[in-house]
Amino acid sequence: MRRTRDRVLNAYLDRLDVGDPGEPSLPALRALHRAHVERVPYETLEVQLGRPTTVDPRESVERVLRGRGGYCVQLNGAFATLLTALGYDVTWHRAGVQAAVRAPASPASFAPHLALTVALDGQDWLVDIGLGDGLHEPLPLRAGTYRQGPFEFRLSASDVEPGGWRFDHDPRGSIAGLDVERAPAAPGDFVEWHPYLCTSPESRLVRAAVVLRRDATGADCLVGCMLRRIGAEGRTERELSTRREWYGALEEVFGLPLDDVGGAEREALWTRVHDAHVSWQSRRRTPAA
Repeated sequence: MRRTRDRVLNAYLDRLDVGDPGEPSLPALRALHRAHVERVPYETLEVQLGRPTTVDPRESVERVLRGRGGYCVQLNGAFATLLTALGYDVTWHRAGVQAAVRAPASPASFAPHLALTVALDGQDWLVDIGLGDGLHEPLPLRAGTYRQGPFEFRLSASDVEPGGWRFDHDPRGSIAGLDVERAPAAPGDFVEWHPYLCTSPESRLVRAAVVLRRDATGADCLVGCMLRRIGAEGRTERELSTRREWYGALEEVFGLPLDDVGGAEREALWTRVHDAHVSWQSRRRTPAA
């Protein structure tokens, strides 16, 4: 029976198009994880719009219920809130992001990503719906190689986080990997970094508009005006050269009609994204000195 006593909980499950998942179980956890990454995209559009946000999980839940997404801390914070309300034993962890294969691995104290673990039936599970093109389902927190759709992931002991875990993304992923701190974290551990991530010209969230969505057969990725798909058939890419194409992709590919963005904001957002795209193209064409 649906939990009529909690309006927010039911609204969240409706957003995921999931019925009452029942008592905590591995099949239910997997179904919730799949539904979240498929229906709630990773997106940095609030940053591009210049709208202030926080990493308060309650605000993140409200944003999801309005049909929007967020970046890693916001998405995993919202999902942790949902799982806790459903009775799961959830722990927050800081994780350092390694943006590219040649970059050094990052301890969790630098630009922390939020990762989650869930203790269930005597096994800890890595839960992360905040990578965009990462996990489709939770991974058992055991060293090994795991395939989900076209992507292959690897879990091992971390070299930079004592007692922690290393997650290696598929080489085609948006990041190289994560180093996850073993110690539990809390929302306050991410507050200090949030203003930097949302306002600094050096922040990856500020430099480009990014939208990511995972499904069982691959992932869709929009960076600026370049729309990419990675699936079993390989990688495809196309440029969205008009405002209509760009907003159409947001709605049709990522489920983001942006009903909460008015006409003037839409025009300003497209101008910002397109100008950044043109600048990127110019830099790419200019030979290195």
